[in-house]
Amino acid sequence: MKIAMHGTGAMGRTIKELGGEKIVAFVDNIEEIKKDEEIDVVIDFSHFSKLNSLIDSCVERKYPLVIATTGYTGETLEKLLAASKHIPILLSSNTSLGVNAMNGVLKTLTPKLEGNFDIEIIEKHHNKKIDSPSGTAITLLDTIQKALTEKYNVIYGREGVAKREVKEIGVHAIRGGTIVGEHTVIFAGEDEIIEITHKALSKKIFAVGALKCAEFIKGKQARLYTMEDIFQ
Repeated sequence: MKIAMHGTGAMGRTIKELGGEKIVAFVDNIEEIKKDEEIDVVIDFSHFSKLNSLIDSCVERKYPLVIATTGYTGETLEKLLAASKHIPILLSSNTSLGVNAMNGVLKTLTPKLEGNFDIEIIEKHHNKKIDSPSGTAITLLDTIQKALTEKYNVIYGREGVAKREVKEIGVHAIRGGTIVGEHTVIFAGEDEIIEITHKALSKKIFAVGALKCAEFIKGKQARLYTMEDIFQ
């Protein structure tokens, strides 16, 4: 298997180290790779500002693509959807197998607790993370919202003097130090609390997941895939 690593930052270096000989290109711009070089999959852990040009290049070269970069706009998402008609694209805000298992738990648990428990999401990351809330927190929120039978308002952080509404989901972001990543969903009921937490202790868990994504998407038909497809 021949993988091109797009994004030479901390995550890119971790994937390069873990992927070994599978990583045949390590670049910040796909155009640095010669067009006649054989590439099975591109893994992207770069910056959202680079996604539009990356998508165009991968479509042109017919490279399957794994995107783990977050913080992109709705316009970029539309571009991704259009591109997935031409190449297979796996889009994931978090390539950790544990976080995606957590999503599965939320799908089952949320309907059972709806109406009797208040829902809060707390995410923690290092002080260099740019986007807030994290892409993973947004994914967890989306999972919960889809599992609810009624529409809940989303509150990002809290300030002022106001009572919490019943049909409300709070989302809170913490940035500090070298926290790799921590996500907690709290279901707070009358005299009981359920907390589901995932803690990343190193970047290796994301690298392992990203390489698994690359193995999965190689040779697949053109469409948009998610981590859920891997777990089926």
